[in-house]
Amino acid sequence: MRIHIATDHAGLDLSRRLQDHLRANGHDVVDHGPEEYDALDDYPSFCINAARATVRDQQDGVDALGVVFGGSGNGEQIAANKVVGARAALVWNHSTAVLARQHNDANVISIGARQHSEDEAIAFIDAFIAEPFSGEERHARRIAQLREYEQTGHIAGKRIDA
Repeated sequence: MRIHIATDHAGLDLSRRLQDHLRANGHDVVDHGPEEYDALDDYPSFCINAARATVRDQQDGVDALGVVFGGSGNGEQIAANKVVGARAALVWNHSTAVLARQHNDANVISIGARQHSEDEAIAFIDAFIAEPFSGEERHARRIAQLREYEQTGHIAGKRIDA
């Protein structure tokens, strides 16, 4: 599987270790930055690039997921979710990693590098990658509604307040 990764300075050490771990497990890893430590760097472009590449790969039929992280994971998740077609989930334990894939078909995981040990974060990412989307009708329906809203600003048969 191709894994697109992005972080900021807070997650740079984790990024390097994670990339080694993923490659050792047979994944094709694409690093979207940063390349070096800069305490004043800005995560949005890194995370947007990783999310865009993930979505593009999936649209092209490539088996791909994205991983973004920073101090808390919050800003990184927000940035990734600005990309049309990205469904980035903030993950803080094993259950949220699994449910993000099972129920939401999340294609990007976001983790707070300062909130977890490296081993915990890697375990969450491994669980996320390994878990397939359940395909259950109720989950597929909800994802389709999100996609429809993202593309049109409406959800057929549902009220969206002005």
